[in-house]
Amino acid sequence: MTTETTTRPRVRIGPFELASPVVLAPMAGVTNVAFRTLCRELELQRSGTVAGLYVCEMVTARALVERHPVTMHMTTFGPDENPRSLQLYTVDPEYTYAAARMIADEGLADHLDMNFGCPVPKVTRRGGGSALPYKRNLFARIVDAAVRGVAGTDIPVTVKFRVGIDDEHHTHLDAGRIAAERGAVAVALHARTAAQRYSGQADWGEIARLKDHMHDRFGDAIPVLGNGDIFSADDAVAMMDRTGCDGVVIGRGCLGRPWLFSELSAALSGTPIPTPPDLGEVAAIMYRHGELLAAHHGEDKGMREIRKHVAWYMRGFPAGSDLRVELARVERLAQLRQLLDTLDPTVPFPPDAEGPRGRQGTPGKVVLPEGWLDDPYDDASPDADAEAGLPHSGG
Repeated sequence: MTTETTTRPRVRIGPFELASPVVLAPMAGVTNVAFRTLCRELELQRSGTVAGLYVCEMVTARALVERHPVTMHMTTFGPDENPRSLQLYTVDPEYTYAAARMIADEGLADHLDMNFGCPVPKVTRRGGGSALPYKRNLFARIVDAAVRGVAGTDIPVTVKFRVGIDDEHHTHLDAGRIAAERGAVAVALHARTAAQRYSGQADWGEIARLKDHMHDRFGDAIPVLGNGDIFSADDAVAMMDRTGCDGVVIGRGCLGRPWLFSELSAALSGTPIPTPPDLGEVAAIMYRHGELLAAHHGEDKGMREIRKHVAWYMRGFPAGSDLRVELARVERLAQLRQLLDTLDPTVPFPPDAEGPRGRQGTPGKVVLPEGWLDDPYDDASPDADAEAGLPHSGG
């Protein structure tokens, strides 16, 4: 790691001033209360403070309003989690308002983030996620509904989106302007189109364009956060230096590396960067993750959930294929402990563990509702089933 530490201005998200301009991106099936707790614990242990913002996995507005049991479980926050940040997936202004009002009235969260960045086909084919900002008026109505829903409270609304549907249909400049005009206090850009999904390289130049665009219209009132291809503290510093963005959003880069936030916070706040953990420390972190998942889901489901994290944690470390297979089939906490105890705790963190991780896939044509591109100013909501089919995570 070569990053030289430098102090950055603090980012303000409504009433919340972040000591470090680092935000955990919601990831379905990953950023539950167990993972967020682990990230926060490690940031506190390794840097002495919890400086960033940790957002829970995405939930749908309709499922929240209808109190779907799985969705309500997903909105669980730790007792010391502050601010409690919730991301909402929605395609309908009425459900958006009802969900935001419910969040405000019942004190379910302290910060509301709106997802317009999901590129997966089951979402875009229904007009949701990264397809929706193309419909400028509908997008405006939804952001407005969220802001009205939390009116009278200190709950800030932020909006996350992509560059656009594809190279012929960029929407991020309009989306940033509209979101701010309708009351969002910050915006975040994943610097890929929906057609790119997670492939290729993020175009950080588009983050710079959005930052300039927002500054020209709103001065420094609306922070712009950048997302895409941040896998190390070096990457975070480079993005902020090249684009002028106010903060960074980390998704796939923290898979199997929940301690990354302490490194990012240090690099962006002018404090020494912690040394990466050796294999003994990683094993302890894996077990703690398993404990937290078991507490949240119960031991059976918790161990099923930890399995998908094994390859991310073990990337680059020397471990036999038999042990990896056993870890990927673990069923009980005691078994997890026994398997981890067979690892050599003195092995240092390997250089091979750096770099991209998580799904990347290939680019492809974005699946959209029939006639979706005909009128960018049509404000009709998509089919009523656009949320009904996604009750748990919205994709």
